[in-house]
Amino acid sequence: MESLMRTQNAEGGTRNEESGLVTSRLPRRGFLAAAGLAWLTPLGTRLARAAEKDHGPAKSVIVLWMGGGPSQLETFDPKPGTDIAAGTRAIDTAARGVQLAAGLEQLADQMGHVGLVRSLVSLEGDHERGTYLLKTGYRPDPTVVHPSIGAIVCHDFPDAGVDIPRHVSILPGQWPARGGMLGAEYDAFKVHDPAKKVPDVTPTVPADRFDTRLKDLDVVEGAFAKGRGQAGATGHRDTMDRARRLMSSEQLRAFDVSRESASIRKEYGETPFGRGCLAARRLLEVGARCVEVTLDGWDSHANNHQIHSRLVGVLDPAFAALLRDLKTRDMLRHTVVLCVGEFGRTPIVNALGGRDHWPHTFSAAIAGGRIRGGVVVGESDPAGGKQPKEPVPVANLHATIFKALGIDWEKTLKTPIRRTIRRSEGTPIKELLS
Repeated sequence: MESLMRTQNAEGGTRNEESGLVTSRLPRRGFLAAAGLAWLTPLGTRLARAAEKDHGPAKSVIVLWMGGGPSQLETFDPKPGTDIAAGTRAIDTAARGVQLAAGLEQLADQMGHVGLVRSLVSLEGDHERGTYLLKTGYRPDPTVVHPSIGAIVCHDFPDAGVDIPRHVSILPGQWPARGGMLGAEYDAFKVHDPAKKVPDVTPTVPADRFDTRLKDLDVVEGAFAKGRGQAGATGHRDTMDRARRLMSSEQLRAFDVSRESASIRKEYGETPFGRGCLAARRLLEVGARCVEVTLDGWDSHANNHQIHSRLVGVLDPAFAALLRDLKTRDMLRHTVVLCVGEFGRTPIVNALGGRDHWPHTFSAAIAGGRIRGGVVVGESDPAGGKQPKEPVPVANLHATIFKALGIDWEKTLKTPIRRTIRRSEGTPIKELLS
């Protein structure tokens, strides 16, 4: 209904017929791009340049992981009126000329902050291999386990003042983000529905007995290290120290979304995924660097439209509320938000009313940080062919995120056997970067 109450005004903004208020379509990120247009005043040009100068790199990442492979046609790349749409409708968005699939009405109002890539290409049509590629930017290799985006961000942005894990996976699927060759300490810390308490952080015995156990452990640790020199040094003591700090840290409250108002919880949606997105924002506020929130179940080999209708109904309020919330708290310009799955779905609907795996052309939505909103990169074939216009390798998406974070994507990491690997083998997508 909200979208029906908006009308475009002469300045390219939108008017809410209920309140009479006019809001601009131009987000701060896209202002500099608009500065080159003939109708922008010299003062506007100077303001745009000042805004970009003040706009530093992002500091953190939220990955909304669509486990199972969502259909691009029922989400970010609808083809209304074509055979491959199979009846799926499209809706207009706040970004002129950009449409989303019906059901994403709330996200449509936030498209001024969101860029779309509609021509992602992959050679991996298997769930596990596709997930590995999308989370690391590399195809699986038996000689090395590549780190995920969040692991690299935490590795490159150390922060000794944070007690909670800085890399978190909420509602993890089968293959949560890993540290890989950087080490298990960069694996995502896995938690489930934020409506429940974080597991294994509350002592199961009275406080005095717990303290006694810790003192006894110190005695054992000291006895083991005595006389062994450097050989007696293990990572066990450091791990225990971090666990102790976590168990007693006030920062643990960030996982508890019940501390938020009922109204904000309702905006995100009273679903595990909605609560996960809300927890992601709270975790970033206390120092987390990367939070992955999984919405599973997109593997629609049968009943594709019904499955996507249900899951889009979960994704839409959560994704839109996350962007609004981050913007309101002045966090969106410091946070990159990526929404993607391991591949797309076939243009042809099968005999069971489903769409099968399709890595040849699929979509991703990306927002925040230095990402330009309202931009669409690439174009899929409206006839359902395998060759998109301006194909974008998955590695380019990773390089774009790293550039938005101020990370040198070409800089190398060293494996335990001293092999060098670049953070990304891709090239940043210039159209997406302000």
